[in-house]
Amino acid sequence: MKLAVIGTGKTGGKVVELLTGEQISDTFDVNNKPTVEKLKKADAAVIFVPGSAVDDVFDVVLESGIPAVWGSTGYEWPQDLDSTLKKAGVKWLKASNFSLGMNIIRRAIKVISEGSEMLDNPEYHIHEIHHVHKKDAPSGTAISWKQWLGKDADITSERKGDVKGIHELTVKTAAESIFLKHQAHDRAVFAQGAIWAAEQVVKDDIGPGFYDFSTIFDQAIDR
Repeated sequence: MKLAVIGTGKTGGKVVELLTGEQISDTFDVNNKPTVEKLKKADAAVIFVPGSAVDDVFDVVLESGIPAVWGSTGYEWPQDLDSTLKKAGVKWLKASNFSLGMNIIRRAIKVISEGSEMLDNPEYHIHEIHHVHKKDAPSGTAISWKQWLGKDADITSERKGDVKGIHELTVKTAAESIFLKHQAHDRAVFAQGAIWAAEQVVKDDIGPGFYDFSTIFDQAIDR
């Protein structure tokens, strides 16, 4: 499988590091913008551009017709994107966090959410910490945690140093507290997950449409 990598910053650059030369069809950044012709030489695209830059590459990736794995956060995806992709026969996948371990966390949060119904007046708090260069706050992952929890949770954010990503959920009552924490030690965890996602999305048993990483993860487990 040959991958086109769009966005070679902190995480996209790590994707390039993990791939061999034979696995890369091309790399693209602001100085080498993707074209339909170049993208069609790849089996799939892995895209790590800021949410503010998605519109700059959206149309060319769609026109290329190749499967695409998006790691862009802070972007409002069109409501009709799934139907648009199905009509075009194109497969896209998005994630706020490509850590495979984060999907284990997702399942754990569901258990905590269901179990907390038995607690006496629980309060929920999500805190996330990232590097100082991360532009969106709260992180897409923190927002996902709140969605997975399905509760009215406060989210706080912190930006310091070169933190790869720390997320912590606290469930507190007057009598006890529950903590769930995930910490990324190396951006390789996100790059590895994105490459794995690309390997999944090119498979024939996944049809056209707009997928969330969690859906593909669950399908892989259930196979």
